[in-house]
Amino acid sequence: MSMNCFQCQEAAGNVACTKVGVCGKNEEVSNLQDLYIYLLKGISIWTTKARSAGAVSEEIDIFVVKGLFSTITNVNFDDAYFEAKIKEAFDIRNDAKALFEGASESSDGGGLHDSATWSCSDRAGMLEKAESVGIMSEANEDIRSLKELLTYGLKGIAAYADHANVLDHKDASIFTFIEEALVATTRDDIGADELTALVLKTGEVAVTTMALLDSANTTTYGTQEATEVFTGLKGGPAILVSGHDLRDIEELLIQTEGKGVHVYTHSEMLPTHAYPELKKYAHLVGNYGTAWYNQHEDFENFKGAILMTTNCIKKPKDTYKDRIFTTGLVGWPGVAHVADRADGEAKDFSAVIAKAVEAGDIGTEEAKNSLTIGFAKDQVMAVADKVVEAVKSGAIKRFVVMAGCDGHQKSRNYYTDLAKALPKDTVILTAGCAKYRYNALDLGDIGGIPRVLDAGQCNDSYSLAYIALQLKEVFGLDDINDLPISYDIAWYEQKAVTVLLALLHLGVKGIRLGPTLPAFLSPGVAKVLVDNFDIKGVTDVETTMKEMFGDTVAV
Repeated sequence: MSMNCFQCQEAAGNVACTKVGVCGKNEEVSNLQDLYIYLLKGISIWTTKARSAGAVSEEIDIFVVKGLFSTITNVNFDDAYFEAKIKEAFDIRNDAKALFEGASESSDGGGLHDSATWSCSDRAGMLEKAESVGIMSEANEDIRSLKELLTYGLKGIAAYADHANVLDHKDASIFTFIEEALVATTRDDIGADELTALVLKTGEVAVTTMALLDSANTTTYGTQEATEVFTGLKGGPAILVSGHDLRDIEELLIQTEGKGVHVYTHSEMLPTHAYPELKKYAHLVGNYGTAWYNQHEDFENFKGAILMTTNCIKKPKDTYKDRIFTTGLVGWPGVAHVADRADGEAKDFSAVIAKAVEAGDIGTEEAKNSLTIGFAKDQVMAVADKVVEAVKSGAIKRFVVMAGCDGHQKSRNYYTDLAKALPKDTVILTAGCAKYRYNALDLGDIGGIPRVLDAGQCNDSYSLAYIALQLKEVFGLDDINDLPISYDIAWYEQKAVTVLLALLHLGVKGIRLGPTLPAFLSPGVAKVLVDNFDIKGVTDVETTMKEMFGDTVAV
């Protein structure tokens, strides 16, 4: 048995992980994930047929969405979980088939792909099948590249759609597109032009999905407000919450209220402090640590309980393995898991709270810095007149979108160095954990406007697109590329791929994508993106500065 995975930025040698993932994923998990996606395609064949006959099942649609999300990098590493989900997928596929047959009064699927019919009850058979249906089963390099680019874009959409669904916001058109696009990847006769069109359509649906999630977050928790966040430790029993899920932390805050337990955020949970309906809890006291890839150090130093709500988990160290809990789709073998909500009830975080109390006083630590956050679209639009005036007066000469994911590679220091090198009349727009490379730098402000405007999680990337589109309208421009905005995007996993496709759909050109271009892009597909959208790789700060500013700025 072997694996072949190149879906994340840290694929070995920027080619593929073939023995064990750089993320820690082993061969069995990788192959079971490939098989799971294969079966999600089979389910989608039946739901697409059923939908054309007038029948839909939201339950099945959500199963597909959660299935895709669970295979994103650093979500779930538990082989037993995927074996169980594969077995469940057979049942769900039968339900989807029955849905079609009930709506069409026919059992003739017509030219079914094998993924809609194959089944097996034992792991050995599953793994044997997985070897023949994985990434390399498509022989044509460019078609394989386009199919994987499409699939990774769908994974990101699924993640955003699932977060919105958790907050009871749904859009049936998103489910429809995901399943139709999955079906398209099963076709042997599909060509590069049709796949390229689907990839670009993915960008359009990505914008819709990110807008849906933005609406879910803001209608549930209020619009983000400019907020200064404490970054030290205040002592006493405590829980550190990482991942992305706002409902999880809300329920935890409710269950810890009045119990003498402090709650801290980590990495992508930082924006929790900017939402009025979350920041109102007095025992939400600060943010500890930085980006996800530093969690070994952060979690070891934090002596309380730890809750991982979504993707970005690393193999837990023995020093804190008995203090970390997973929930939702995230999982690691041997780590305690908080079960999902039942019958509309809140999750039960009593075990996490008990562990925090058992761990006792975590000690105090002075803040090394403070972080100012909360500049999502609504907060920026509230001071839009100041921003516009600053641009018109020349106080702000350029915006640089430095959003996306952080990671291990030393080449990512580029983003810190670039932030330091940017002239003082430049404003950084950011979202995602890439900001930890520069959000603690003392970059100052421009007439009271912070030079780093933090819109929140990678899940909040819609704000950055919205702000750019609003500025385009304010200045009466026909083309978004006429704005004084440069895009320097750091990527790691598949949600970042989805954000990239969203920007391409909006017509943005000249995006720098780094620290390396995706390994899953074949030379032919990469050339199409370069020729049509002027996508650039990251080289060095001096080159970037010259491309942005010419010779007018010294590096």
